Amino acid sequence: MATRKPGGPFVATCPTRELLDQLADKWSVLLLLALSDGPVRFNALKRKVEGITQKMLGQTLRRLERNGLVERRVFATVPVTVEYEVTPLGRSLYGIVDAIRNWSIDHIGVVKKARERFDSTHGAKRRPVEGEG
Repeated sequence: MATRKPGGPFVATCPTRELLDQLADKWSVLLLLALSDGPVRFNALKRKVEGITQKMLGQTLRRLERNGLVERRVFATVPVTVEYEVTPLGRSLYGIVDAIRNWSIDHIGVVKKARERFDSTHGAKRRPVEGEG
């Protein structure tokens, strides 16, 4: 196993924090999955990922592109055609993203029951977690 700097992403100045923030974002995960079958046009992505706004789609795609996970291609057509495709670096995340998707599907029933137990026990009043204040 590679030697890692003590603290790593637990240190406030670690550059991996920004990347982890994006990789843990639901829209990023959903867009990577939506692009898994090949290039997709912007409006097709918007239709495929229900609930995402045009603004959030654009912002998330731009962040994915900035981090080298997605490539944007513009075609000189009338009107202009823009499509997005996952890069080889982005494809290296598929196993992880697909595992998270499968885990979510396999365990949603248990999670729902845990939520119901928690909500029935704590109701609207939530006790602070140790260290909160």
